[in-house]
Amino acid sequence: MNFPDLARLLTRRRFFGRSATSVAGALGAMSLADTAVPLAVATGGGDDRPRPHHSAKARRVISLHMEGGPSQLDLFDYKPRLHERYDEDLPDSVRNGQRLTGMTSGQKRFPIAPSMFRFKRWNNGGDGAWISELMPHLGSVAHELCIVRSMHTEAINHEPAITFAQTGTQQPGRPSLGAWCSYGLGSDNRDLPTFVVMITQGFGNMQALAARFWGNGFLPSEHQGCKLRSSGDPVLFLRDPDGVSRQDRRAMLDLVAAFAEREAARTLDPEIQARLAQQEMAYRMQMSVPDLTDLSDEPESTFALYGEESRQPGTFASSCLLARRLAERGVRFVQLYMRGWDQHGNLPAEMRKQCAAVDRPIAALITDLRRRGMLDETLVTWGGEFGRTVYSQGGLSHTNYGRDHHPRCFTVWMAGGGVRPGITHGETCDYGYNIVRDPVSVHDLHATMLHLLGFDHERLVYRHQGRDFRLTDVFGNVVQELLA
Repeated sequence: MNFPDLARLLTRRRFFGRSATSVAGALGAMSLADTAVPLAVATGGGDDRPRPHHSAKARRVISLHMEGGPSQLDLFDYKPRLHERYDEDLPDSVRNGQRLTGMTSGQKRFPIAPSMFRFKRWNNGGDGAWISELMPHLGSVAHELCIVRSMHTEAINHEPAITFAQTGTQQPGRPSLGAWCSYGLGSDNRDLPTFVVMITQGFGNMQALAARFWGNGFLPSEHQGCKLRSSGDPVLFLRDPDGVSRQDRRAMLDLVAAFAEREAARTLDPEIQARLAQQEMAYRMQMSVPDLTDLSDEPESTFALYGEESRQPGTFASSCLLARRLAERGVRFVQLYMRGWDQHGNLPAEMRKQCAAVDRPIAALITDLRRRGMLDETLVTWGGEFGRTVYSQGGLSHTNYGRDHHPRCFTVWMAGGGVRPGITHGETCDYGYNIVRDPVSVHDLHATMLHLLGFDHERLVYRHQGRDFRLTDVFGNVVQELLA
C-alpha cells in the first residue's frame, strides 16, 4: 500500500471512529436528559465533574490496608469460650459446606484454635471494645474507633479479594476506591496528587500488590494513585537529568504542551489533556515532594509519639507520619499497605511482629490528627481483604497455629470523618465463623464511606462504553448505625 492510500485509509477510520463517538455521546446525553434523578456523571469525552450530593463530614481518607487478611479472632473478635473447645473439630453444621481454599480443603480435621492472646476491654470505664494485648496503643484510642465485626466479602483468595476491596468488583481493570474519591472530590493542592500510595514490607508471607489496586481504570488518568517509594527519590525521575536545568525543563514542557494542544484540538482525545496535567504536576512535585518528605521541621515530640522508626523511610511508622503530612497538604486519599498478614502457619510469632510494627503508629496517627483538629474531617479506615478461620491449618498447639482465609466474617474499623466513635457493630457466632447480627458487605462499606464524603453512591457514576458505572455497581447500602 502506498502512502496516499494509507493516509486516506487512516482518515476514513478516524472519520468513522469520531462519528461513532459523537453518536454515542449524543445518545448518552439524551438518556441523561430522560433520567428522573439527577446524576453526578462525567462522560469519557467530557470535562464534567461531579458535585457533592449533600453536606460532607469528611474531606479526605487515610486507608490502612493490612494485606494478607489479619486474624480477627486474635485482634478484635473476642471468643473466650473457644478455650473450652480447644482441638475439637469444627462442627459441620457451623462450616455448612463452605468453600475452602486448596490449602485446607484436603485436611481430614478442622481443629478449633482459640487465640493464645489475652484481651482487654477498653474505654468507657472498662465497658467498651475488646482489643487484643497485641494492640495496646490502639486500645488507648479505642474511644475513637467504630469497630465493625460483621464484615463479609465474596472472594476467598488474595488477588480477587484485594481487587474487590479496592475496586468494588473482582474483575480487574475497574477504578480503585482512591481514584473514585479523587474523581469525586477533586484536588485541594495543585502541587501534589489527589491520591497517594505507600507500601511497607511485613514479616510473614507477603502477597504481590499489583499497581491496578490503585489504578484509575476507565477514569481519567489524573486520578490514578501516585506511589511514593521507600528508598531513593520518593518518585521516579523527580530530579532533572544531569545537565538539564529547571529552565530547560520548563521550556521542554512548554514545547510539548504546544504540540499536544494542537493534537488535542485535532483529535478531541481527552487523555492528551490528562497527560499534560500529569506532566505539569510532575514539574511542580519537584518542589513539593522534597518538602513533604523532609521531616526536619517536625518537633521531637512527633517522633516520641510515632516512635523512632518514623525517622526511617519505608517503615509503617514513617508512612503514617507522611500520611498526616499529606492530609495537612490537602491530599484527598492516602492508601497505606502493610504486607505480611497471610499467616497460614506460625501465626503467633508473625502477628507479634506485624502488630508491633503498626500498633503505635496507627494510634499516633489518630492522636496526632485529633490534636491538630483534623480527625473530624479525616476518615481513617483499617482492615484487610478478608479474615481468618477459627480452625487451625496444619498442626495445632497451645503456642503455635495457623489460620486459612475466611471471607464469611472479619473485622474492620473506622475513626473520625463522621463515624460514631466508641462503638462495636455486628456480631459473629460463638465460633467466630458466621455472622449472626448486622452483616456489612464490602459494597455497604464503600457506600458508607462515599456518604461521609458527601456522595450518594448510587449517583456518583461515570459513563464508559455506553454504560453508567459506579463503585458499588448495583449493590450497597449506607450503614446508618455507623454514622455519628
